[in-house]
This record gives sequence, structure tokens and C-alpha cells, in this order.
Amino acid sequence: MATQGATLRSKQELIEKMSKPEVITGSEILLRSLVLEGVECVFGYPGGAVLYIYDAMHGFDDFHHILTRHEQGAIHAADGYARASGNVGVCIATSGPGATNLVTGIATAYMDSVPLVVITGNVVQSAMGTDAFQEADIVGITMPITKHSYLVRNAEDLPRIIHEAFHIANTGRKGPVLIDIPKDVSAAKTLFKPASGEVSMRGYNPTVAPKKQQVDKMLKAIEEAERPLILAGGGVVYSGAHEELLEFATKTGIPVVTTLLGLGGFPSGNDLWVGMPGMHGAYASNKAIQGSDLLINIGARFDDRVTMKLDGFAPNAKIVHIDIDPAEIGKNVPTDIPIVGDVKTVLETANAEAKPAAKAAAWREHLTALKAEFPMTYVDSNTELKPQWVIEMLHETTNGDAIVTTDVGQHQMWAAQYYKFNKPRSFVTSGGLGTMGFGFPSAIGAQMANPDRVVVSINGDGGMQMCAQELAICAINNIPVKVAIINNQVLGMVRQWQEIIYDNRYSHIDLAGSPDFVKLADAYGVKGFRATNKEEAREAWEAALRHPGPAVVEFVVRKGENVYPMVTQGNTIDDMILGDAE
Repeated sequence: MATQGATLRSKQELIEKMSKPEVITGSEILLRSLVLEGVECVFGYPGGAVLYIYDAMHGFDDFHHILTRHEQGAIHAADGYARASGNVGVCIATSGPGATNLVTGIATAYMDSVPLVVITGNVVQSAMGTDAFQEADIVGITMPITKHSYLVRNAEDLPRIIHEAFHIANTGRKGPVLIDIPKDVSAAKTLFKPASGEVSMRGYNPTVAPKKQQVDKMLKAIEEAERPLILAGGGVVYSGAHEELLEFATKTGIPVVTTLLGLGGFPSGNDLWVGMPGMHGAYASNKAIQGSDLLINIGARFDDRVTMKLDGFAPNAKIVHIDIDPAEIGKNVPTDIPIVGDVKTVLETANAEAKPAAKAAAWREHLTALKAEFPMTYVDSNTELKPQWVIEMLHETTNGDAIVTTDVGQHQMWAAQYYKFNKPRSFVTSGGLGTMGFGFPSAIGAQMANPDRVVVSINGDGGMQMCAQELAICAINNIPVKVAIINNQVLGMVRQWQEIIYDNRYSHIDLAGSPDFVKLADAYGVKGFRATNKEEAREAWEAALRHPGPAVVEFVVRKGENVYPMVTQGNTIDDMILGDAE
């Protein structure tokens, strides 16, 4: 208790210290305002336009700053921090190329509704529009991929702007907010008056509470449905509604499928969980959607990788769509019962009166049998290391309790299929944008947010080479991320498409000549291991888990392995290729 009291006192003392009104620079205002917003970790890379900000950081220890080795690494790390913690991720970069190097990360966060505050420097205001050295209109460049943007004109506006930015990023449909600070603003001195209290902005008032009438319509539809199904998406995780979803599914007895970003939002060990649907979804999940007569979408956006061919998607289902963003409802799939509101609040409202889907007993039995008859499966090997086996081994050795981040490609789908997630915010992956180079930096952010949990970064040999330089910061800061490289010596998902869709015309996919990842890890001061068979794989991975610091394990796997099931573009999700004929 004494420790808790001391912690509370120290937090209060910090708030009082940071809130003290005095004349300081815009840079100092920025740092103080970040602390007052609860920021504990910032990822960044300095340059000319942010040197006043970094000068103010000299000796500043009220939040942790991680110097990444690339601006894209900084924003992906901030993204991973946000996804794994539920807090706003923060990154800083300089003007021009520093800012433009953030664009892919901003788009990644925007597509997946991740709350970020992205701080960029810019040239002095008098030089704007003159093509000054390292000048770029980052506000204009990123306007389509930010939730909101600020160009700060006066240092006295910084406290309000920062307070608003955090509110916008982490309310409603979450997303990235950009704050562009010209160098003269970061240098200017003014009286610091901290912003506090509720934010009120004209034109920004997200609907949180649903209309009761719409919730009642959904509950009535559940009573009448014989084949109801819940499609749970990332909105369940972002809203913190996993417990409410479990209660809703339990009370109604409705089976659940979870999207890629929804994995962990409903426990995979629950009898009602059917699996992940879509292009590489489970057989039972896709058949469940196509056979349903009531599809309740909770916090998913009907992404094309879930729906595939829209004409023929859930052809017999009445559609309920629950979403905080009204623009998503009816955008891709016509909706019969729209419910606008925060997922957690909507489910709390529904749970107060939810009753069992009385007509759905036979449907549940059918899906349970279908799941048992068509499990996720692959042809194992005693001579080659199969990537699916590797993922199963990672799950077994971590008891399914790790935070798993992935890059993009085949390994991403295998992780989604074979690592069973039972907790929210345990799966961090680039869904909408599909960003290679995301996996490893996002693991660094996830580890900083969760220092006491095991964080596993699953990468392909292609994506790992887009971000390998960030191994340096793991070594320097002793960030104990465990990196699993699924090395099939090829751009695997591209190869699979070229095999199946492009009649085996393989074009520019060979990654032979990639570095020796064990030597590369060693060069950065990180422990490295390699495995080519099951025995080596277990020994290497268990050694990596025992190692107190960061570690890299390269799993050399079969080159020609494909991800199945697979639905090719132009087909409905029940038209699945189930596997290789071996």
C-alpha cells in the first residue's frame, strides 16, 4: 500500500510540476503537454526542423524516448504500442523526408483505426511555400489518411491543440492525428497555460449510445432467426468490448466468427467460436456466413478480404451492422438494421435484454460438426520444416499467452490460422493496408507497452529486410522481443498467387542471397539461432525464450508451401481451394 501511495503522490507531483504556468518555449510546451496527456513513451528520429524539440529533451526524463533507425520504424513502433495497450501512440520526425517517411505508417494506422499522434517539424513559416530545404506539405500529403491535421501557427495554441489531438485520436472511430510544428513555433517563447477538461469541438461529436429502437430490432431478429451468426471485427478489441461480446454470445447462443483484426476479441477456445472467415478463412467460418439467415456485424467494416465477391456474400442473411462510424454502414454490404454507436455501449444495451436464439440449436450443432469435419490442417513432414508446425510450436511453448505481431504475407495468415488467440490486444498485424516492414517495429512498441509479457514478432524473410535495422534499438535498450523469421527464401504470398492464378509464371520473387539472419542479429548484438528441422526448431526457440534479452530465430521452411484454404478473387467465400493434392 505504501508503494501505491508513493506512486500516486509521484504522479500528482509530476502533474503539478508539468502544469506550472511559466514562460517557456513551444518545444517545452510540447513535452509538458505530452506528459499531461499521460504519454510514457515516444518513438522518434531527429532532424533540423525538430532540433529545438530535441534540445528540450536534453535531460528530460519524464517520458521515455526511443531513437529508432528509420522514421517508418518509429511510427510502426508507435502503432504497435497503441494496439497492444489501448493508449495513444506517439512519434516524432523532422520535416521533408523525415515526415514523408511516416506516410506509410500513417496510412497503416488510418486503415486499421489505430490512435496515433504524429508530430512533425516543418520549416519556419516565412519559408513555407518557397521550396525551402527539407520542406514538404505534410498536412496536404497526409490529408486523405489522417483523422485530423493541425498546422501550428502560434506557440500559445500548442496546449489546446495537443489536448484536442489526443481526444480526436482516441475517441469515436480511432485514428491518426498529425501535428505539424514549424521551427519558429517550437522556438518561440510564451506563457504556458495547460489545457485540461473535456474537449468540445464543433462538428466532432461521435455517437456513442445507440438508438434503443435499433437494438430492439436486432433482438427481435435474433428471436426469429434459425441460423444467426456474429461477425466480430477490430472494433470489439478497440472498444474494449470483449467481455460484453462474450456475454452477448453466451446469452443468445449465437456462433461467432472473428476477422483478422478481431482475433482475440472472442476466445478461440470457446465452443461458440467458429474461426476466421475470408480469403484464407476456415471452411466452417465461410460456410457459416453463406448459410446464415441473420448476420450481426459487430465492429467490422466488411473488408473485401472478408466478403470476397460481394454479389453472393451472405445471400440469405438479414444484415445487422454495429459500428461507431456511420460511414461504414451500408458502404459495402446493404444493411437491414443499422446501429450506430460504440460497440461496448451497444452490447451493454443489448445484454440487458438479450435472450437465447431459441430456434438456433440445430444450427449450432451443424457448425460444430462442420468445424470438426473441416479443421485447419496441413500435410506435415519429417524431413522438411513446415511453417504451420512452427506456428503451432510457438503457440504451445508460449501457452498462447504471448503478444504476437506479424509482418504481411503467408506467415501472417499462418499465424492467424494456427496461433489461437484468447485475449484481446494479443494480435498486432497490418490488416487493411498490408504493410511489409510493420511486424518487427510494431513488436518493439508492443513490448514497451507490456514489459512483463512475452512479445513474439513473426516475420517473413522479405519483410524482415525492410526493418532489420531496428534490431539495434532492441540491443541498445535490451527490449526482449523474440523474433521468429519464417524463411522460405521467396516472396511467399506473391509466389502462391503466381502459382495458382498466373499459371506458374514466377516473376521476380526469389529472395536467394538474403543475409544470414543469425550473423545479422549478431552484428547488431542480438542473440541469433537457426533451425532447419523440428528438433533444431524446438531447441532454438526454447533457448530464445530463456534468453533474457532480444533474440532472433530463423526457421528455414519449405519453399513451396501454400496457405489454405484460399478463395481467389472473383469468387464467393464458399468457393474455396482446400489444399494441395499431396
